[in-house]
Amino acid sequence: MDPATFVGMAIAFGAIIVSIFLEGSSPMSVILPAPMLLVIGGTIGAGLATTTLPDFIAGFTSLGRYLTYKRREPGETVDLVVSLADRARREGLLALEDAARDVDDDFLRDGLQSAIDGTDPEDLRAMMEAKIDGRRAADRSVAKLFSDMGGFAPTIGIIGTVVSLVHVLENLADPSSIGHMIAAAFVATLWGLLSANLIWLPIASRVKRVSELETGHMELAMEGMLAIQAGSGPRVVDARLRALVGDPGAKEAA
Repeated sequence: MDPATFVGMAIAFGAIIVSIFLEGSSPMSVILPAPMLLVIGGTIGAGLATTTLPDFIAGFTSLGRYLTYKRREPGETVDLVVSLADRARREGLLALEDAARDVDDDFLRDGLQSAIDGTDPEDLRAMMEAKIDGRRAADRSVAKLFSDMGGFAPTIGIIGTVVSLVHVLENLADPSSIGHMIAAAFVATLWGLLSANLIWLPIASRVKRVSELETGHMELAMEGMLAIQAGSGPRVVDARLRALVGDPGAKEAA
């Protein structure tokens, strides 16, 4: 898996905790159940209100896939497709049936199997493009959910602060407790800004980036698969795919 999101969040939260200690305070001063519940619960509720229940559930249940995503190196995919093209050129497309079972890429394996089964090239392209569009649309829905939550969180934090300040005004008769209550009131704003910029928005950006990488890989696999079906030689397939990924070695291979 790619730990960038976890490492980034750890660094950001660590910097905040260290700064609190340097100010001579304690992290427990900002860990207050009431404002945290208001901000996190309010943000989740607002996020749910912007979408459908199935999309909301899908967004959170699929979150693990985005956070634990392991990038497939384009070069490895190119090498695999070129090897398949070489075998297909020497032994025929039907000879790839056994090799297809060993391919660990579901998208490429399904496309390869469809080509072996004799699917028309135009139909195969349409099928594979539909899968890519479906993945892109699902990813877009998840990214929008967390992006919207990142937009709601700061405002909900301000709402929490206003609610707490109302409570402060109700207790002006007790000056000794006003300072503590005002400090606690601003914790809601802190958590609104913190959760938006260190949790929700980074997750939304992560989903968008993973989507770009996955769909890019799928498009690369599709072009390779269609080239194999068309009977292109391994050198041509290699040059074509490396040109798609911006590999300067493509010109030499051509």
